[in-house]
Amino acid sequence: MDYALMMAAYAKRAVRKLTQQDLLYESLRRSILDGDIGRGTRLASSRALAEQLGIARNSVLYAYERLVEEGFVSATRHGSVVNAVNAGGTATPAQTAPPHPGTPLLARRVRELPPRRANRDGARALRPGVPALDQFPYAQWRSAVERALRELRAHDLGYGDSAGMPALRQAIAQYVRVSRGVRCQPEQVFVTDGTQASLDLCARIFADEGERAWIENPGYLGARVSFAAAGLQLVPMSVDAAGMAARPEDWRERPPRLIYLTPSHQYPLGCVLSLERRLALIEQARACGAWIIEDDYDSELRHDGPPLPSIQGLADDAPVIYLGTFSKTLFPALRIGFMIVPQRVVAPFAQAHLTLVRQGRVAEQLALADFIESGRYSRHLRRMRKLYEERRDGLVAAIDKHLAGMMTVSADAGGMHLSVRLDAPLADVEVSEAARAHGLQLSPLSAYCLDAPDAARYNGFLLGYAETPPRVADTLIQTLAQIVRERLPASR
Repeated sequence: MDYALMMAAYAKRAVRKLTQQDLLYESLRRSILDGDIGRGTRLASSRALAEQLGIARNSVLYAYERLVEEGFVSATRHGSVVNAVNAGGTATPAQTAPPHPGTPLLARRVRELPPRRANRDGARALRPGVPALDQFPYAQWRSAVERALRELRAHDLGYGDSAGMPALRQAIAQYVRVSRGVRCQPEQVFVTDGTQASLDLCARIFADEGERAWIENPGYLGARVSFAAAGLQLVPMSVDAAGMAARPEDWRERPPRLIYLTPSHQYPLGCVLSLERRLALIEQARACGAWIIEDDYDSELRHDGPPLPSIQGLADDAPVIYLGTFSKTLFPALRIGFMIVPQRVVAPFAQAHLTLVRQGRVAEQLALADFIESGRYSRHLRRMRKLYEERRDGLVAAIDKHLAGMMTVSADAGGMHLSVRLDAPLADVEVSEAARAHGLQLSPLSAYCLDAPDAARYNGFLLGYAETPPRVADTLIQTLAQIVRERLPASR
């Protein structure tokens, strides 16, 4: 099959500019639905197709994985095989290609939508939290993984240290000491499956059911879920331009056991916790026996100046549990994060951690250690900072051009997303739902608030730009502006 011709034909009919990975996915999906690619057809291998089309292999893998998730294709030992699609739009596995055990047995129902509308489950444009995956140095990473696999020995295949591979703990400790001013030794580093896993451990090990957990409001939904699941009492704390604003009466009347913060780039508003408040938090937390959870999820991607020093590094033996992740700086599927706990609790935490966690992905951990120590990680970050700064500026310019008077961009120094206020007399949830039908994934700010009164104060969106080049951002924001104008009251 001529895949290039298929993509070119679809591109002519497409109502918006698509990335290479989205164009490949959409054109394959359409060809399967139209019957141009029949049941039982084995698609080209990801490597061969990437070479044929002159695109990154990751783009092909992305398209194939989405087709598998939606039931159009089955991943088998013989390759990616097309399933049958009945008249109702439901995919059924081809008899000649039994589905892989990891493939869902029941495919999700796929509905045909009118022109200019996209599958709601497939809406991706402007989604926050996902890096520019097509810019990831896949060849370098593959070499690091292959090298790690060659060096593995039989004893590496058993249950390893629950805290993680020593080489990775050493590399992380060295990196955060230099880049973030964190005070730590390798034995204080515990490798996890990502930030969410780290938060679950914090809630289960550092607090008891019924104790209070302060969370930023608006704030990260994952922290809310972890703490609520552990039976903690959630206390929403207001955020202003200088970060979490704790009042003296808060410390007196509802002292916390856990204080969850995103101080270097508040999620979702983007503000930075002031030095004065950082020092006050350390002092007050010590006084009431609380633990500060410092979630440093994307500080490496700060655009305006070097990364800010961590709260953890401001004082000796500060009551701070420092969380980091590689999902934003490398890729989410890596599923590697880390916790750094105070020296005085390393032994009891390690014992509790041992009963709760079993480590895996030995090769990936060793490859990541090599990636950091060789300097490739730092070089990748420098390249991504420049790229994301350009894409942020492109998105801001598009908002100023098409949504002036209807949307205001909040000050934001880095990361991969913008916080914007919706100035038009519309609800962010309503606009978000309408935009999703056009393939735009707008995260309403009101959804990040714990209660209704606060939700009413924050009417806007979290807009991701890591995957969106400036020319694409202009088209997307022009579409968003049309959506907003169509919903404005007639008097406006």
